[in-house]
Amino acid sequence: MSKVRVLVGTRKGAFVLTSDGKREEWDVSGPHFAGWEIYHVKGSPVDRDRLYASQSSAWSGQVIQRSNDGGKTWGPVDNKFVYDGVAGTHQWYDGTPHPWEFKRVWHLEPSLTDPDTVYAGVEDAALFRTVDGGQSWQELNGLRAHGSGPRWQPGAGGMCLHTIILDPSDPNRIFIAISAAGAFRTDDAGKTWRPINKGLHSLYIPDPTAEVGHCVHHVAMHPSRPGVLFMQKHWDVMRSDDAGDSWHEVSGNLPTDFGFVIDVHAHEPETIYVVPIKSDAEHFVPDGKLRVYRSRTGGNEWEALTNGLPQTDCYVNVLRDAMAVDSLDKCGVYFGTSGGQVYASADAGDNWAPIVRDLPAVLSVEVQTLP
Repeated sequence: MSKVRVLVGTRKGAFVLTSDGKREEWDVSGPHFAGWEIYHVKGSPVDRDRLYASQSSAWSGQVIQRSNDGGKTWGPVDNKFVYDGVAGTHQWYDGTPHPWEFKRVWHLEPSLTDPDTVYAGVEDAALFRTVDGGQSWQELNGLRAHGSGPRWQPGAGGMCLHTIILDPSDPNRIFIAISAAGAFRTDDAGKTWRPINKGLHSLYIPDPTAEVGHCVHHVAMHPSRPGVLFMQKHWDVMRSDDAGDSWHEVSGNLPTDFGFVIDVHAHEPETIYVVPIKSDAEHFVPDGKLRVYRSRTGGNEWEALTNGLPQTDCYVNVLRDAMAVDSLDKCGVYFGTSGGQVYASADAGDNWAPIVRDLPAVLSVEVQTLP
């Protein structure tokens, strides 16, 4: 029987949760790096024992941790980040020598073919890649060379590159998203980039339909249809059927179209999940009810999934990297909350149960399906 490993990053450490294919009883390992902010933990799809974690603190800065044994043991790698070809220096987006602050790594995206190659999205917004398992990192500086950088602005959480999607059908195509700049795509492995924000509409920027400046919270893709993308924006749930060249709204009957997370069913590419949040001022679920919403039609028609989730006096948030799906026959869905709960559904969202409670606030949830 297959096994499942859930990787959880929190405000005060990382946790590794494991279960068999029934996903009823869970073993909990952690906290790893206790007391440290772990913004993201993710495993390689090539080597399931190779894990990477983004560890940061106000005192010690940013560290990338690596495990070669599925999270049993960890060790920091050298973490030499090189900007514009020079370690430790950086030019601002308009080419002038204003300070560029490297605050943290928000997202780690391992290669689909090589366990030693990983992409990192950082704050202030930039994209890096390692090809030696994290020992050294080079910036893919074609993104900042695009020329739109002076129009990028920080979102409430900072100016972060938080989403990286690798196209399984084209190794040269990568999608990224920045808060608050929008979504971008490269078709030449990162040498050049272009904004892909046509159809987005944001009332809080001077030009609501501008080429850049939109606060995109998360983007998701099903690997069987890399040309179809789903987006949770600052407001609005959006869909693209042409690899981001254009977008249209699919918020439909959601109680609110503000939220952070969006994900896609493992076997049904038209089935998507969101967790609506009340507003950009009140970052908690509406009406004190924790509800995951599912659309089986690729958007517009949404159903509330509540069985096993608290429906009274619940005021948690679910952040952009805090949901994941497994690839078992009965697709499992997992998400973590700002209240420290991690919920799992072994039947695509029909029924939920907490894996673990009372962790520090959950920043990220990833899942691996193991043989």
